[in-house]
Amino acid sequence: MVRIAFLFLLVFSVESYAAIDAYPFPNDELRLRHIALIDELRCPQCLNTNLAGSDSMIAKDLRREVHRLLLEGKTDDEILDYMYQRYGDFILYKPRLQGGTLVLWFGPVFLLLLAFAVLFRLLRGSKALETELSEADSRRLEQLVKRK
Repeated sequence: MVRIAFLFLLVFSVESYAAIDAYPFPNDELRLRHIALIDELRCPQCLNTNLAGSDSMIAKDLRREVHRLLLEGKTDDEILDYMYQRYGDFILYKPRLQGGTLVLWFGPVFLLLLAFAVLFRLLRGSKALETELSEADSRRLEQLVKRK
């Protein structure tokens, strides 16, 4: 039974030996910047996946490119600009504030304010209108209440 369990663990532990990209860095600061940048950049081929989480060939190339640019001494902003110039807004998870992206930045806030305004208007308008009853209506109402 122990042999079967050992064999089972051996067969299914193969995934732990999967190859990962290992980039040599002279210090931990560059390594942490690399991790932050590949988390912030989107894979051009994949939907909703950053460079760190993608296994596509272009993601591997872009991770290598980010590594090269970091070793050349480029700042994070320079690297983001470099990628933006080549791949456009899609490469950035946080699109830049421009005329074309104003809807992305302020659209949700506008829609939320609009929803609150509509809700406020509906709740305020749903209150029953208070009207004065005439003498005849008051007497009739009292008679109906007394009958019950």
